[in-house]
Amino acid sequence: AEWQVAEARALVCTLDGWSVVATMVVPTKTPDKKLIFGRGTLEQLTERIRGSPEITAVFLNVERLATPTKKDLEAAWCVPVFDRFTLVLHIFRCNACAQVRAGPGLGQTDPPLPPPPPPRSHVKSNAAHLGGRGRSSRYTMGSGESFLQVQQRLLRDRETKIQKALERLRRKRRLLGQQRRRREFPVVSVVGYTNCGKTTLIKALTGDAAIQPRDQLFATLDVTAHAGRLPSALTVLYMDTIGFLSQLPHSLVESFSATLQDVAHSDLIVHVRDVSHPETELQKASVLSALGGLGLPDALLESMVEVHNKVDLVPGYTPVEPDVLAVSALLGLGLDELMARVEDAILRATGRRTLTLRVRLAGPQLSWLHQEATVQAVDVIPEAGAADVKVIISDSAYGRFQKLFPGSAPAGLH
Repeated sequence: AEWQVAEARALVCTLDGWSVVATMVVPTKTPDKKLIFGRGTLEQLTERIRGSPEITAVFLNVERLATPTKKDLEAAWCVPVFDRFTLVLHIFRCNACAQVRAGPGLGQTDPPLPPPPPPRSHVKSNAAHLGGRGRSSRYTMGSGESFLQVQQRLLRDRETKIQKALERLRRKRRLLGQQRRRREFPVVSVVGYTNCGKTTLIKALTGDAAIQPRDQLFATLDVTAHAGRLPSALTVLYMDTIGFLSQLPHSLVESFSATLQDVAHSDLIVHVRDVSHPETELQKASVLSALGGLGLPDALLESMVEVHNKVDLVPGYTPVEPDVLAVSALLGLGLDELMARVEDAILRATGRRTLTLRVRLAGPQLSWLHQEATVQAVDVIPEAGAADVKVIISDSAYGRFQKLFPGSAPAGLH
């Protein structure tokens, strides 16, 4: 219960200008039923909320409330009521607007951030506005449609547009994935519970100063790619993904899946855990459950590397599980071991191997290898007008090399 209260508080405080006045742990019934509280609990909450003018909204830490329940509670408490679905959606909206506002050259076209909940004196029933001057109106502008039917039609139209947008997003991601695979960049997807330190870890691995981690839930709203180099000088793409959340509302799963399609096409998954969190095991279970629902290949799940982050906050920490790496992304602890593990897994997953090829210095082979493979060393042999080039190369690239330069042969296999 303490962890759930802490996470609920963190969700609310993620929103700019919002703060938690009080928290209460009370028994609830099934949230999709109309009666979520018993009579005694409801009376206790109503007395507390209506007797506290500083309370301008209520967050119930349940997945999603039935619409009649939400309306009844708002009518009883005279304040807006949020469940996990509406609050997470509101966080996404606010963070997305903040990211748009931070973009260059947007000027006065920036969309304003949604304000905090209005005071209870401004909360009114929508029904009071339908007919004007206090009268109800069953039909709208002589169209033959009731207000409810118009509202349902508009919602269906909006849902259709969103579905089309999601499909365009999927097609775009498939195209980008195909382009990455053609260029043969290994892809490492970094996943984990929200605010576990994924972005900080990627910044430490890549040295990208432009990455600015934030200590808040859902700071990352979309998948972003960041190039980094492994100890062998092999370039990889680290994919920073949106954080997972326990009890993620089912209506948001499809949106999550659309942004996480890159994970299915990656060569390796790195699962980052915040071992300083009191419920790190439950967070792990939530992440693994969500990954299981994405239909990922078994080989990709089996090769996943588990990383225990924030060990600087747990003095003397040592992982109990085998093959688990302990790191502090903030302090740079354990990163060399992590990069070595990632490199080994990437070479195995992508079928790359280390070869030493003898090429002519006067020919285009050396330039081609620099473009299509990872050149580790060049040993020039002046008297032969050639060089032994040590490379990490994929099977497909090596096949192309042999077709283009049939006279070249491996000087040795390592």
